Parts: sequence; C-alpha cells; structure tokens
Amino acid sequence: MPIPVRFSRCALLCMATLLAGAPEFALAQASDAITAPSTTPSQTFRTDRPQPESGTVPSDGVGVFDRMGAKLPDLPPEKEYKGTVDEAFGAYQRGYYLTAMDKALPRAQLGDPSAQTLIAEILSQGLGVKRDMKNAAFWYGKAAEGGDPAAMFKYALLLMEGNNVKRDKAKADEYMRKAADGGNSSAEFNWAQTLVADNPGDKGLKLALPYYEKAAEQGVADAQYAVAQIYQQVPDIPEEKKRLAREWMARAARAGFDTAQLDMGIWLVNGVGGPKDYVHGFEWLKLAANRGNVVAQNKLAHLYINAIGTPPDPIEAAKWYVLSRRAGLSDPSLEDFYLGIEDSQQKAAIEAANKFRRIN
Repeated sequence: MPIPVRFSRCALLCMATLLAGAPEFALAQASDAITAPSTTPSQTFRTDRPQPESGTVPSDGVGVFDRMGAKLPDLPPEKEYKGTVDEAFGAYQRGYYLTAMDKALPRAQLGDPSAQTLIAEILSQGLGVKRDMKNAAFWYGKAAEGGDPAAMFKYALLLMEGNNVKRDKAKADEYMRKAADGGNSSAEFNWAQTLVADNPGDKGLKLALPYYEKAAEQGVADAQYAVAQIYQQVPDIPEEKKRLAREWMARAARAGFDTAQLDMGIWLVNGVGGPKDYVHGFEWLKLAANRGNVVAQNKLAHLYINAIGTPPDPIEAAKWYVLSRRAGLSDPSLEDFYLGIEDSQQKAAIEAANKFRRIN
C-alpha cells in the first residue's frame, strides 16, 4: 500500500543552505537573476518540455491514422499466477475493509508482519472501523519488529513524534534506515533527509545521495529534485551523473513539483546543465507561476519585460508582478517598471491579477 513522503518540501528546499559557495543552487531565491539572452534559443531534449497534466507523452512513432484498418498483433498470453492469493489484501484493495480485518487479524496474532501492517493501516485511517491510533501504533510496532519495511517507516515516524509511543529518536533512526535499506521509497527519501540534517555540508549530501537516487528511481519527485541539485552543484560528482542533472530536474517538474518547474525554467533560460532554451524555459516558469509559485511569478514578469522566450507584453509583466508583490515578494526593478507604464496598462494588469486563479 502506498505510504506518502513524510518530510516537508520545505525541509528539502532547506538543503540548499548546505551548498554554501554554490552560487546557482538556490535558484528559488528572488535575488537570482535570469540572464538576458545573447544567442539564438537552442533546442533541447523532449524530457525538458512540459508534459500534459495527465502525464501522457505523445508518440513519435506511427500515427494512429497510419494504423487504421491494420490488424494489430495478438497480445501475449498472460502467465498463470501460481503463488498464494492473499485474501486479506485482496479485500483491502477492493474496499472491503471489515473483511480484510477479519482475514488479517488471525495472521497478525500469529506474528505475520504484512498482516500486522494491514491491521495498523486500517486502524490508523479508520477504514470501516473507528480510527484508533493507539492500537495502530501497537501493530505498526509489531510489524516493524518483524521486518516489514512499510511498518518500519510508519513506526519510525511515530517514534520521531512521540505519537502514541514514547519518543525515541535513536530507535526512529534505526527503523527509518532499515526501512530505507528494505526498499521503501518514502523511507529512502526521509533517511536521506536525516543524513543531510545530521551531517552538514558536502559530507551529508554525499552520504544521502544513494538513498535519494533510490527514491528518485521509484518516482519520488522530491528525491528527483534533490538528485538534480546534488548532481549539478556538489563537487567530485562523476561527469556522467552531472550530465543527468537536467533530466532528473525535468522528471521532478513533470511530476508537478512546482519548485522543480521553477528551477527547470531557470536552468533552461540560463543554460544550466545543458544548452539554453528560452522558449521552453518560459513555458516551465509560466506553468509554475500558474500553480501559484511566487518566485516563478516574479521571474515571469522579467521574461515578459525582456522578451525572453515570449513576445514583450507590459500588461502580462505587470500582472505577474502585482501577484508576486501581493504575496510579499518585493522587487525594486519591477516596481520601477510598473510605475513607468501607462495608467491604463496598470489598471488592466490589476484587473487581470484580480481574475487570476491558480491551477492545481
């Protein structure tokens, strides 16, 4: 069953402070300038382009009209499953939570860690039964003792917070590490965060990198973002990994992580980790701005003023400045621009800002 990443993205972004002396790491800071274009926009790989919200990527192969009327090949026969059917998890997946509880409880009482984890999940979420965190903590603990990675992750969080169990950081760290080594993607990311927090500087980042990489491979967007930044900024990273930094940033951006979308846009405009591409850099920044990222809104105003990746548009520039200023991000240069445009343009920008609705 999927268990979400626990550490906040704020904690991930605070990792930037550990890269002292790396001038381009904190790209989400308002003070970081977007350099003006000096060459013709370069083409970039498709991985750098915004993808549809659904995540669907158009095929570059034979078009559907070319295949109309053609007989498609038969699907390969499905292999017969010969393993044991887990009735408890089957019931859980179909939404029959009480049935799942009835079938899992006898196994849990006999020491089956996966059944114990299932009982804990049902109790912790109140699925078909009254929510009961005290008993959920008990079963998470038993399953963690039995070596279930998902339970070790959840129990580590309870121990970290002192939630229905006695707070114990050392034990929490032990279980988080074991869950990470057991392949739980959320634990991999969280253990990486712990290593960074406990080991300031490049040392912590290098210790954490293998866990970030494992979580990134499993699709954790926050980990993909961390991998991209570490590949790009930490010294002594192999060149073959540095070349993948932009690809990892693009993965995090396509997953909907707005800070990754912001940084992807800035990387493309400034040529970080690959060739400059003003058009697609603009598109990533606009996507992040529409999702409510205040820094992206500020950067987008600059792009509209300087015609970087887009035709100049003073009203759009002023609109995005107004939105970022309302959110508390000051920018003297944009204020000078705003005061220098016509009253009618200011009025149109304010009306456009008032109509803005962020896209989730």
